[in-house]
Amino acid sequence: MSIRPDPPARLDKALARDVPEEAALSRSRLTRLIAEGAVSRAGRVIDDPCARVAEGEVLEIAVPAPERVETAAEAIALDILHEDDDLIVVDKPAGLVVHPAPGTPHGTLVNALLHHCGDTLSGVGGARRPGIVHRLDKDTSGVIVAAKSDRAHHGLAEQFAAHSAQRRYLAVVQGCPDPADPRLRGLRGISFEAGGVLRIATGLARHRTDRQRQAVIFEGGRHAVTRARVVEPFGTPPAAALVECRLETGRTHQIRVHLAHAGHGLVGDPVYGGRRRLSARALGEAAAAAAAAFPRQALHAATLAFCHPVSGAQMAFEAPLPADMAALITALRGGGRESA
Repeated sequence: MSIRPDPPARLDKALARDVPEEAALSRSRLTRLIAEGAVSRAGRVIDDPCARVAEGEVLEIAVPAPERVETAAEAIALDILHEDDDLIVVDKPAGLVVHPAPGTPHGTLVNALLHHCGDTLSGVGGARRPGIVHRLDKDTSGVIVAAKSDRAHHGLAEQFAAHSAQRRYLAVVQGCPDPADPRLRGLRGISFEAGGVLRIATGLARHRTDRQRQAVIFEGGRHAVTRARVVEPFGTPPAAALVECRLETGRTHQIRVHLAHAGHGLVGDPVYGGRRRLSARALGEAAAAAAAAFPRQALHAATLAFCHPVSGAQMAFEAPLPADMAALITALRGGGRESA
């Protein structure tokens, strides 16, 4: 490719401006290619994204072929909310792992997508994660999008990286976040915004001793911001609540870790402390028992909105509450302070 007139000062910006559109290479992808030594000028590798370029210079970009997908296609039913030539949107059930991993080599969303989409699934994610742009935990239900074309994969990945894709979750939590609670107001990283919206802003990093968990930290880690709004309290006084969560960032286990940090862990969460017994006095015995028996974190990715990476159309998708969470909420609504 040739650099056009008046190029930006930096190599990565110049490439992002001048690379042919049909190459479907996002700026983040180009930055990685530079770091990997895939960009050269007159036979010499340029691995500095800040390197200067000049009008008319010819640069070569050696884009590696996508990894060969060896994951098996499996005939697993999918609840498809939307599909076109570039992407597919699915309502993922709880219990379905998104992509193969050492402990779950089969029976994943990727296996199902390979069977449904065949050779059209984007290979950008590599052999284990073809088409996967973002993730939901195994036991979190709801809306997830996967890319069928490489161009769509890059475009969606940039939206998630820029936090412009909008995600709304519903969760059932222990207790009820209250702006008047002095305990909450005294917690580091906690604040309240207009309308009683709870804002949690911390760093997140792997737990020091349990590598399967994430932990809140305030020095280093990955910046993470969650906003939570109470939709409906349960019990007298409230012992649980349905909350709406919106992600400003998207980190591993973010909602689960943040709400646990606030002292309002998700009902049913076996990792972040959501297994404590809720007050039967406040909720009623049946409601408290339903919460205690809930088999997973009560978290559902209710809506996902983004700009179509190829057509540019604004798109929004919603997945209804799954039967288990709907039944839990019904049970909690039926509770109340029992007579002494």
